[in-house]
Amino acid sequence: MEFKFPVMELVDRYAIAQVKYDSTGANLEELLFYELQKAHVDKILIWDELQAFKILHNKIWTLEDDFKKCRIDGTDLAEIGRRALEIRDYNQFRVNLKNKVAEKLNDPVREIKTNV
Repeated sequence: MEFKFPVMELVDRYAIAQVKYDSTGANLEELLFYELQKAHVDKILIWDELQAFKILHNKIWTLEDDFKKCRIDGTDLAEIGRRALEIRDYNQFRVNLKNKVAEKLNDPVREIKTNV
């Protein structure tokens, strides 16, 4: 069975799977799936964006992990809100990064977010 993702989604999902694997080691099959899917992608052309995705997803991973700890540690709602807004801002950067990858690789699919 052949799967086809818009290239921006494929690169984004691969970076998430890489961060998850680096953090837990529990998703090797998922990581290998995305590696196989991106075999046709010019990784040299998007090397900087791929690294930026990994940095970005590591930051989001840490903030989301903090959310879990905040529930346990009793962090106040203002701090939880601040962290939620930070994740929102990272996700806007993520949309821009995805679209940059699509542009560099001549993929016509773009992500459009409104009311962000």
